[in-house]
Amino acid sequence: MSRVVRFHRLGGPEVLQIEEIPDRALNEGEMRVRIEAIGLNRAEQMYRAGVYLETPALPSLNGYEASAVVMELGPGVSGFSVGDPISVIPSFSLKDYGVYAEVAVVPAYAVVKRPKGLSAVDAAAVWMAYVTAYGALIDIAKIGKGDTVVITAASSSVGLAAIQIANSVGAISIATTRTNAKASALKAAGAAHVVVTEEEDLVKSISTITNGKGARIVFDPIGGQGVDKLAQATSPGGMLLLYGGLSLEPTIFPVASAFMKGLSLRGYVLFEIVANQARREAAIAFITKGLEAGTLKPVIAKTFPFDSIVEAHRYLESNAQIGKIVVTVG
Repeated sequence: MSRVVRFHRLGGPEVLQIEEIPDRALNEGEMRVRIEAIGLNRAEQMYRAGVYLETPALPSLNGYEASAVVMELGPGVSGFSVGDPISVIPSFSLKDYGVYAEVAVVPAYAVVKRPKGLSAVDAAAVWMAYVTAYGALIDIAKIGKGDTVVITAASSSVGLAAIQIANSVGAISIATTRTNAKASALKAAGAAHVVVTEEEDLVKSISTITNGKGARIVFDPIGGQGVDKLAQATSPGGMLLLYGGLSLEPTIFPVASAFMKGLSLRGYVLFEIVANQARREAAIAFITKGLEAGTLKPVIAKTFPFDSIVEAHRYLESNAQIGKIVVTVG
């Protein structure tokens, strides 16, 4: 028997329950791992609430990302040994697997050996954020030295990862935040510029920063009506990458900017990267190199013990955090 977190109905954090369920046999290509720490993600909040890309089959597991130690290898699994410290990469359906648990079964294709020097907490805070940012900025947009990148919701773990990745290749990061509360933290996190959208005109501020050219890349998880202003802030031939819909409002298509600037507006999720072996391996290599060199370093907002998973999700929904929320196990 193992303790796991499941939910039997859709709703707020209170629907999460810690239960004991029997350990099942491993199928082809699976491994059993002892979880050390769990990284929380907006996707899991949305999945639990029933507003994610897929609908849960109840009762449902949850959790994409964790650091762990290998306990048992299933048939056909090679390249790992019992006792290896590993990380679980978000690359599976939450209908099939979930790492909110003390012991979990995961597919071997979703496991990477832990980069050298990373603690269990840091190793649980890497892959969703950095693969998401890498896929958009490096794989798709191919940003480089001198490129200007607008990063909205910049205090999230993905936003902070995007700032670090942009800085690592010599791009100019412009972080946006609604209020002044997080502005100094974003500057301290490495943002070249910070725009406080409730106090400044976004389009004018970005125009000033870029000497009237606009930003070549906008990286946005919010969507909704704000997309129009983001489009106005892009340069001719620029790209607006949408990787979420946090506003829950209909996302408009910015027709005028698209026509006048030849703007590209592209939807994106990290599964585009992890589902392709070559792109996945390139992402892992880039991120691992950055982590081991110290140019990439996850920012931990707060940690919670496993038994406080409900409180951890409440904090996730508060939007008070800067960086990643991690739940420690054991």
